[in-house]
Amino acid sequence: MFSFYIARRYLFSRKSHHTINIISMISICGVALATAALVVTLSVFNGFRDMVASFFTAFDPELKVTMAEGKCVAADDEALAALRAYEGIEVYTEVLEDQALIVGNERQWVITVKGVSDNFSQQADINGILYGDGEFILHADVLEYGVMGLRLAQQLGLGSTYDGGLPIYAPRRGERVNMGNPMQSFNHDELYSPGVVFATNQAQYDAHYIVTSLDFARRLFDRQGMITAVELRLKPDVSLRRAKSDIRALLGDRFLVQDRYEQQEDTFRIMQVEKFIAYLFLSFILLVACFNIIGSLSMLMIDKKADVETLRALGADDKQTSGIFLLEGWLISGFGAVMGILAGLLLCWLQIRFGLIKLGASEGSFVVDAYPVSVQFTDLLLVFATVLAAGFLAVWLPVRRMTRHLLSD
Repeated sequence: MFSFYIARRYLFSRKSHHTINIISMISICGVALATAALVVTLSVFNGFRDMVASFFTAFDPELKVTMAEGKCVAADDEALAALRAYEGIEVYTEVLEDQALIVGNERQWVITVKGVSDNFSQQADINGILYGDGEFILHADVLEYGVMGLRLAQQLGLGSTYDGGLPIYAPRRGERVNMGNPMQSFNHDELYSPGVVFATNQAQYDAHYIVTSLDFARRLFDRQGMITAVELRLKPDVSLRRAKSDIRALLGDRFLVQDRYEQQEDTFRIMQVEKFIAYLFLSFILLVACFNIIGSLSMLMIDKKADVETLRALGADDKQTSGIFLLEGWLISGFGAVMGILAGLLLCWLQIRFGLIKLGASEGSFVVDAYPVSVQFTDLLLVFATVLAAGFLAVWLPVRRMTRHLLSD
C-alpha cells in the first residue's frame, strides 16, 4: 500500500520539469491507441464469425446425427428408434447424402444430392432462402423435383426453372466401370424443377447442392432403407446444450452429435486461427508501445532522486523503492488500457450504428455493406489483462536496473 500510494501521487502530481508530464501522457496515449486497435480488431473478427453463423442457420439443422465410423446406417436402427422417442425433438428428418453427376444444358457438374424426408421444410427455414416463382416441393405423383443452389444453376446455364427432366448419374454400388459402355455402370434418373432455387450465400451449398426427396436419393444410390444422417429441430423450450448431451448419452459412441458450429468446424477454426494471429501481432505492437513508458520512468526517477533519498532515510528498503516505480509503470499501462478500451468501444458503437467503414465502393458489392462488429466481454477482459502484462514485462527489468543504479550513486 505504501508503494502504491507514492506511485499514485507521482502519476498525478506536477513534476519539476513539464517535459516529464508530456512524455507520460504520450506513453498513456500510445498504450491507449494499441489497446483500442486490439478491441476493434477482435470485435470485427467476432462480427464476421456471427455473420457466417447466421448464414448457416437457414440450411444447417440445430443438431445433426451421423455415424462415427462408416457412412450409412439403417433408418430403423434401434438407437435411432430410441432417438425418435426423445421428448425434446420437434422435427426428426432423415437424410441420405452422396455425390452424383448432373448434366444440364450440355454441361456436366459433380454435385451433392441431398435426399430428405417430406418434413424437411419444417426442420429447416428453407422457404426463407428460396428465389423464383414456384414453391418448395420434393415430389408429386410420378415426378421427382430437385431444388438446386443458385450458383449451381448459374454454372449449368439454368435459371430457377428448366424445361424437361435434368439427368442425374451415380455409380452403381459394387460394380466396376464397363469401359466398353461406361453408362451401364451408372444409375440414371431425372429431376424436374419446382420453379425455385435456394441461396445461402455459402459456396459449399449454393454451388454444389441439390435437395430432393429421400426416396429418389435411395434409388439413385442403391441405398434402400438407409440414411447418412438425421437432422433434428428441438422444441422451443429445450436447451440445446442439454439436448446434445442427452442425445450423445442415448446414442453412444457409434454416432456423432453436432451442433451448427461443430458441423462447420473447419470454417470456424480457420476464423479462430486468424483472430489469434491478429491478436499476437497487435499484442507485439502493444508491447513496443509499452516500452515508451521506460523513458517516462527514467526521467521521473531522476526528477525524484531527492525524494528517494528521503524515503530511504525514513526506512524504505530497496524493494519498496523499486516497487514505487514498477507500480508507476503499471498505473500508466492501466490508465492507457482503460482509455483504449473506452475508445475502442466508442469506435465499435459508431461502426454498428453508422457503418463508417464500408466493404466495397458501392452497396451490394458484398453480403454486407460495412464491416460487421460484435463486442464480447471476454475479449475486453483479455485485452485488459494483455495490456497489464505487457506493461509489467516492458518495465520490470529496466526499472530494477535503473533503481539499482540510482541507489548506488
